[in-house]
Amino acid sequence: MKIKKNKKLSSSQIIMLGFLGVIAVGTILLMLPWSKAGAGGAPFLDALFTATSAVCVTGLVTNDTATYWSAFGHAVILCLIQIGGLGVITIAVFITRLSGRKIGLMQRSTMQEAIAMPQMGGIVRMTGFILKMVAMIELLGAIAFLPVMIPEFGVGKGIWYAVFHSISSFCNAGFDLMGVKEQYSSLTSYTGNVLVNVVVMLLIVVGGIGFLTWDDIKRNGIHLRRYRMQSKVVLSVTCILLLFPAVYFYFSEFGSPIWEGMSTGEKVLAALFQSVTTRTAGYNTVDLTKLTESGQMIMVILMLIGGSPGSTAGGMKVTTFAVLYATAIAVFKRRPNAHIFGRRIPNDTAHYAATVLILYLSLFLAGGIFIGSMEHIPIIQALFEAASAIGTVGITLGITPELCAASKAVLIILMFLGRVGGMTIVYAALARKHSYVSEFPQEKIMVG
Repeated sequence: MKIKKNKKLSSSQIIMLGFLGVIAVGTILLMLPWSKAGAGGAPFLDALFTATSAVCVTGLVTNDTATYWSAFGHAVILCLIQIGGLGVITIAVFITRLSGRKIGLMQRSTMQEAIAMPQMGGIVRMTGFILKMVAMIELLGAIAFLPVMIPEFGVGKGIWYAVFHSISSFCNAGFDLMGVKEQYSSLTSYTGNVLVNVVVMLLIVVGGIGFLTWDDIKRNGIHLRRYRMQSKVVLSVTCILLLFPAVYFYFSEFGSPIWEGMSTGEKVLAALFQSVTTRTAGYNTVDLTKLTESGQMIMVILMLIGGSPGSTAGGMKVTTFAVLYATAIAVFKRRPNAHIFGRRIPNDTAHYAATVLILYLSLFLAGGIFIGSMEHIPIIQALFEAASAIGTVGITLGITPELCAASKAVLIILMFLGRVGGMTIVYAALARKHSYVSEFPQEKIMVG
């Protein structure tokens, strides 16, 4: 009798199962009676939605975080945000190192895929670097919040609020505790507060540029020519995607009479903040329902693009956008390959980028159309929520708490796929590697 050998899980399967496991544990903890502020425990769907949103560092909620959950519930949510922001595999490698056990080849391979490292060498060193940087940045962010939080909420509560919002901002999660002022208000009470706006924006950007970019900055400082091409792409595209939308928001959106009650300084801050937060952070300092549909659609595009590979941000990633743009230019100029910063982009990278685009657009449109038809709401609202979920952003037009169970389930799936990565799911499902010894006959097809 032949006994089949147990097949080892692939890196993609380990990453996916790791996120699912943390979400399951988070759901159980949030269903406990002492996780909820009121009597009784939270319903399963609310607990699952919140746990998924926290682990996937999204920020969409079915209940106001500050008033619905207890202090224990807030602590659970914050732990889930931290695990989701760093990545389940990063945490697992850290625990393995603390226990003194050797990190094997499989763990290194999984870690490489999880943080988008180009090679396996130095992966353990990179893990230690990531954890130290995260602790330092989140601590500095919390300290920076104290001058605002302590006078407003008192010493104990102020310190807790500073820590919570520092971690949530850095991890691009968008969860907030400002519902104590007004439910679902996010950071709208700080529209003109320079300190809060600047600290939150800096934490979001630093968390969203990726761990490899941090490593380049540490190693090479201001010598940009020595940076990896990926870091150059991340920094340049990030600057472009922050600057141009901010200019649009300031002149086209906040130049409208509906915002005439805001000062020039508040409009500048609001324009910058909305441009930054759309990159997967989930906060807002103004009422987004007052934006025009054009402004909301620009936000949808930015949410789909997202942040950088190997970062706390989600979305298709700025590198995917850059490769697709460079490939289009190469086609226009009839070049065989795309070029970025004097380097040739392999064709398989362009194929991968096109696949990611199709995958995200398909999920985004399918989710948005489903929600729109189920809820009988304007399609722009449905697409906005779908983009916020698949991009793990968390900003909302205020309709998420009112959605039916089926629509919430769709958002849960989109959040999970957006954080883990659609391609990771595909690779997890199709774990076998096929080696093809023959090819189909080739025939041209006209496109465009």
